[in-house]
Amino acid sequence: MIALVDCPDLNVWLALASPAHEHHHQAARYWEQQAAQQVVFCDVTAIGLVRLLSQAKVMGPEVKSPAEASQLLQAFCAQPGVAMACPQSSGWDVFHAFLRQGDVPPRLCTDAYLAALAVANGWRLVSFDNDFGCFAGLNWLQLS
Repeated sequence: MIALVDCPDLNVWLALASPAHEHHHQAARYWEQQAAQQVVFCDVTAIGLVRLLSQAKVMGPEVKSPAEASQLLQAFCAQPGVAMACPQSSGWDVFHAFLRQGDVPPRLCTDAYLAALAVANGWRLVSFDNDFGCFAGLNWLQLS
């Protein structure tokens, strides 16, 4: 069953944005065959995409200026079914519950926030990252 709203993790957006990315083909397959009718950027993934696209260490010869990266973000959002999220819930209560429930290492705090935002708003989180399996109640599509 396809979710009503997908919230892709930063790694999915980066793979979609870069044809040279090691996961570009898997991300494109998700986009073409598995994506929900509505796909959203949250603030964290939008800012992260612009940041990573602008870093030569990450992008190599495909590096973009911040202005070019911003234009790419806007181009994604101009596509049918893609938008900046307007969440009904901030997810902070779920975020804090995730942190209290177990041993969430500091490196997973952003993942915990993305998972909480998805859970609180009934979205499906999409990621290449297998760490999302530790968040109870998360509707999660792991790409491989």
